[in-house]
Amino acid sequence: MSKKFDLAGLLADRGAEGYDLHARHLNHQLPRMLHTIGFDKVYQRAEGAYFWDADDNDYLDMLAGFGVMGLGRHHPVVGKALHDVLDASLPDLTRFDCPPLPGLLAEKLLSHSPHLDRVFFSNSGTEAVETALKFARYATGKRRVLYCAHAFHGLTTGSLSVNGESCFRDGFEPLLPDTAIELGDLTALERELRRGDVAGLIVEPIQGKGVHEAPPGFLPAAQQLLRRHKALLIADEVQTGLGRTGDFYGYQHETGVEPDLVCVAKALSGGYVPVGATLGKDWIFQKVYSSMDRVLVHSASFGSNAQAMAAGLAVLSVLEDEELVANARRTGELLKSRLAALVDRYEMLYEVRGRGLMIGIEFGRPSSLGLRSRWAMLQAARKGLFAQMVVVPLLQRHRILTQVSGDRLEVIKLIPPLIIGEREVDRFVEAFTAVMDEAHSGGGLIWDFGRTLVKQAVANR
Repeated sequence: MSKKFDLAGLLADRGAEGYDLHARHLNHQLPRMLHTIGFDKVYQRAEGAYFWDADDNDYLDMLAGFGVMGLGRHHPVVGKALHDVLDASLPDLTRFDCPPLPGLLAEKLLSHSPHLDRVFFSNSGTEAVETALKFARYATGKRRVLYCAHAFHGLTTGSLSVNGESCFRDGFEPLLPDTAIELGDLTALERELRRGDVAGLIVEPIQGKGVHEAPPGFLPAAQQLLRRHKALLIADEVQTGLGRTGDFYGYQHETGVEPDLVCVAKALSGGYVPVGATLGKDWIFQKVYSSMDRVLVHSASFGSNAQAMAAGLAVLSVLEDEELVANARRTGELLKSRLAALVDRYEMLYEVRGRGLMIGIEFGRPSSLGLRSRWAMLQAARKGLFAQMVVVPLLQRHRILTQVSGDRLEVIKLIPPLIIGEREVDRFVEAFTAVMDEAHSGGGLIWDFGRTLVKQAVANR
């Protein structure tokens, strides 16, 4: 008999080797980066919106795994659903049957999307986007998809073709012949549509990079232009969907917007099993799957697996039962208003923006001479260092995990689990205020760390 696999024993024996194992066998730059900025923590357990280290110190999670942990970590309803589906010993992924769980999850998703008719299940956000790109091209017979500058839609080749950040695209060209416009630029959209080869426009209702919201009126006006030119509106709701912005979908903040294709993922997983979904209108699916010969023309080996479907059904149940969409709206308004009240207090706090529990905090050039010289020092070395200077003490001193919203951006993005409440808002605002007080004092450990970041940035040139 083979030796019994013992996961608990393996982690007990080698769990402390995580950073060394990553350095030797995975992306070697990840542990290097974490050591440099002081993010090299070792977390022992997690629940809800918190982590704990070996000394039982709690850490508030304002990052939610880049939005994956919409329900927080280890929600008991999702955990039980997965135990139940494993215990059921279902004949999963036979490939030649129609099991009920995918149909039930599709039905539930579509109940929140009454203008859409069908769903394709994949395994991630980028796969959901790839599906939308393929379906849009095939259904319209056109080759180009428009996207917005600074957009992020994934990192596989098709999704990368509609990625608005050059730092992700550099070195991976040639990509698909897609074209960028500025978010909100209807003139550019109409100009490109007049060329007659545009299959659609893919847009995030709120861009994850920088937390920039589509300007009021842009989405409904874009929808009208696209329909006039027989092109599709594709809403990338991978991060904004499932309650993040205070509505089930981010596009629902604008009256009358009904995308032809919608991409979701991240929070649908419950943080357990990767899942992506592309929702679309019936006529689009009818064109793609036009005959029995084309029944597998687009598929995913692990798409619709029972564990992912069970997790998705449990997530949607929790969103409804615990009224988390309304909680995201209410708690997000509280957090945003309390942070916005600090803008007049701090020179380097430029703007607080966003919707629901997707909030961007942007920093800008101060007016006073002493702070201006320090700001200039950071900007000369590398843009984005001040935001990093704020993120690091939030973790190291206040045990709050956040992120800088993108490369060379002076923006912190807050995307906490949708379950947080006033207690977590109080903790974050108090910690953020303490960090900003120190930053505006012109000295202290925060500026010592800033000089370290400058040296590191210069060394990496």
